[in-house]
Amino acid sequence: MTQTSATVPARAPVKVPMVLISIVFLFSGFSALLYQMVWQRKLFTIYGSNIESITVVVTAFMMGLGLGSLFGGWLSKRPKVPLLIAFALIELGIGAYGMLSIPLFDWIGGYTLVISVTQTGLLAFALVLVPTLLMGATLPLLVAHLVLQTSNVGRSVGALYFINTLGAAVGSFASVLLLFSLLGLSSTVLVAAGMNVFSGTLVLLVGVMGRRAKA
Repeated sequence: MTQTSATVPARAPVKVPMVLISIVFLFSGFSALLYQMVWQRKLFTIYGSNIESITVVVTAFMMGLGLGSLFGGWLSKRPKVPLLIAFALIELGIGAYGMLSIPLFDWIGGYTLVISVTQTGLLAFALVLVPTLLMGATLPLLVAHLVLQTSNVGRSVGALYFINTLGAAVGSFASVLLLFSLLGLSSTVLVAAGMNVFSGTLVLLVGVMGRRAKA
């Protein structure tokens, strides 16, 4: 099934090789799973490993990804929004949050010693919800760009979803079997942040140069 220019944002796509898109979104999925594993373990060390902590992390992740997907879909339909640049800035934002996340979690952990259980749960929820909102927005933006580039909705969604899921699966294995034992939580989260910064910077350069070439 194809989608015509009448049903997608009226903008000329910057041509990006599929291999580059694949690498970037593989890294995106890989880093997302690293964040989930690291933040979950970090919250466990602060609040204890119990059903409440697990529920907070999983709920925040799923809700953040869902709401972020809605936001990304809305953003991708704005004709004046450059899709690649928007994607790149979001990746950089995720990376920046990742770099600050461990000190932030530690600071919040100390602060929550003097507040109620309900307030503690809400703060922990917000800590995970904010970055996952950004993560959820990446897929719709990249799908919208690829649809403009290929005019094929089904192939674009299927390819990107597969690549992102594959990255998440590899990230899950790598975190448990290799990264946590070799690097620990603090360095592992920096690996994830580095992937976001690398992907965001690369796509930003491609997007900016592509727009200048078309100007």
